[in-house]
Amino acid sequence: METGNTAVAPAARNHTHKHYHHHSSSSEPHVPNHHGFLSLHSIIIIVVSIISFIVLLALFLLIIMLRRLKSSKDNGSLKDINSGINNSSRFVAHTTINFTSSPEVRGGCLYGGPLRSSSNSNVPKTTNVREKGVVQVFTYKELEMATEQFSEGNVIGNGGFGVVYKGVLSDGTVAAIKKLRRDGKQGERAFRMEVDLLSRLHSPYLVELLGYCADQNHRLLISEFMPNGALQYHLHHPNNQHQPLDWGTRLIIALDCARALEFLHEQAVPSVIHRDFKSSNVLLDQNFRAKVTDFGLAKMVSDKINGQISTRVLGTTGYLAPEYASTGKLTTKSDVYSYGVVLLELLTGRVPVDTNRPPGEHVLVSWALPRLTNREKVVEMVDPSLQGKYSKKALIQVAAIAAMCVQSEADYRPLMTDVVQSLIPLVKNNAPGICFGSSRFQHQTPSPRH
Repeated sequence: METGNTAVAPAARNHTHKHYHHHSSSSEPHVPNHHGFLSLHSIIIIVVSIISFIVLLALFLLIIMLRRLKSSKDNGSLKDINSGINNSSRFVAHTTINFTSSPEVRGGCLYGGPLRSSSNSNVPKTTNVREKGVVQVFTYKELEMATEQFSEGNVIGNGGFGVVYKGVLSDGTVAAIKKLRRDGKQGERAFRMEVDLLSRLHSPYLVELLGYCADQNHRLLISEFMPNGALQYHLHHPNNQHQPLDWGTRLIIALDCARALEFLHEQAVPSVIHRDFKSSNVLLDQNFRAKVTDFGLAKMVSDKINGQISTRVLGTTGYLAPEYASTGKLTTKSDVYSYGVVLLELLTGRVPVDTNRPPGEHVLVSWALPRLTNREKVVEMVDPSLQGKYSKKALIQVAAIAAMCVQSEADYRPLMTDVVQSLIPLVKNNAPGICFGSSRFQHQTPSPRH
């Protein structure tokens, strides 16, 4: 019987437990099994809480990751613009320009951007200034030595901006050293703009900035030396030393200039308007390949409103787009107009404005524009120094491009990418030695710079 009573006891206790829960007035005391039930319930609550916390934390981290991914994609879209606008334009700005970080003069030196100061004790005086992307700071004394005390015999250019000297730097590099005239705020702004732009933009179609000097009141720019000088000289002042440019070379120069402006307008971020594009600012290397120089008047399109920049009218008579000259409204199409004028110079050998010519022929664009779409008159316009050695078919096509570029209405002018695409087949057919591979220098004997 005791064994039987022992077997029945758990059932009785379970009954009592159920009765206690259903009837709170029961006087039956709690038993140990009830405490076990509370412990299990607490454990479940703790586990659920932990799992919920982990899930919420995971969702929070996932949201953060998605936002960062979206942000990186948005930032990456600027780089996509650089490389994706046109496959023919291979060279992009190394960095996005932020002109709010313009260089400042401190203690006689100019600092800003990725510039390297020669005053740094860790940088030897024989720093190779040809290292890509490095801009060196020079002292005025170093440049005096490089130019033999700025000897007149070393002068290779002279204009409103200042005098350009040929010099040899301490490491043996031959360079063009531009000694700027100090003409108030505009001269200082031009100096800062050129240093800021060319220290950040790198393209084989732009003259490379090797360094600068901001020693006390002196302002000098040191650039790569271009042995064949300015295009203007070859077109308008030929002599026995430099024979007239042949047709194929003129087409190559036209394409190089178009690629330079394409790079500035459509690949640099923000876009850059040169504002003073002209034949004297197109320099030729030892192989007569063209590079664009002189960015003192350049403007960045980040300053624009509705596609236009309102600014002072600066530039050179004969190259200024009509809308810019009359209203001060500047766009990339203003450069396209100036390019069209240089293209007319290549075609005709004439200067943009020549008051020595007969009435009606003083302004190149006004005289040429009505003739560019007439095949017979186009032939009559060709530079006599070519002596008829050119492709008439290519001549007509180049004349059509020039006519589009110098339209009085900016909206009718093409993008520089369109000009590049139009010129490429002409260069291929008329200058077969040119290679259109990954490097523009593949067809040439490399210079020490490359």
